[in-house]
Amino acid sequence: MSQRVPVVEKITKANDRIAALNRALLDSHGVFGLNLLASPGAGKTSLIEATLPRLRGRLRVGVVEGDLATSLDAERAAAAGAPPVQLTPRGACHLDAAMVHDALPRLPLAELDLLIVENVGNLICPASFALGTHADVLVASTPEGDDKPYKYPSMYGRVDALVINKIDLLPHLDFDMERFRRGVAVLSPDAVAFPLSCRTGEGLDAWIAWLAARTRPKRGAG
Repeated sequence: MSQRVPVVEKITKANDRIAALNRALLDSHGVFGLNLLASPGAGKTSLIEATLPRLRGRLRVGVVEGDLATSLDAERAAAAGAPPVQLTPRGACHLDAAMVHDALPRLPLAELDLLIVENVGNLICPASFALGTHADVLVASTPEGDDKPYKYPSMYGRVDALVINKIDLLPHLDFDMERFRRGVAVLSPDAVAFPLSCRTGEGLDAWIAWLAARTRPKRGAG
């Protein structure tokens, strides 16, 4: 009698083993790892660009950029002051632990305090693949609508923090912040939310404080 083994389960178990190795490597270097998730256009790269100057002199940051076709986001991260590693997942809709495992030796981990992994813009596939980072942060944006937690529970149910970007556009949108927050609270009741605008800088101080509180700088930082 033949036995059917769920392929997806085998893939995720193998991924989780490599994710554990990634976590151990980050821990051994004292680096706090952040998995930055979002749909396309929500503002992941803009958040990185707004964050890096505010951490300069306090924390040393590296960036892993997952982009399907270009190195544009890696170039923006480098211009903002972080050593980037570009990952091109060759048509895949997400980064996985093996890709990050290959990227880590290309970073000066001994000199970093914080690693930001910018995942591929997608609200479905990245939810299934741990990377070995310490926290998952989802960037939502007000133009996407307030129904996204209800439509993408797998993604919204795994986040440690939620950045609500583009609040400067709220006067021009039909976005119900309370409805949005209720949807998040059901799925991730412990997730902390940061309404902010990468364009104007409003709300960024709270986000920076949260990052700084979770990242232990090595001696000589800055």
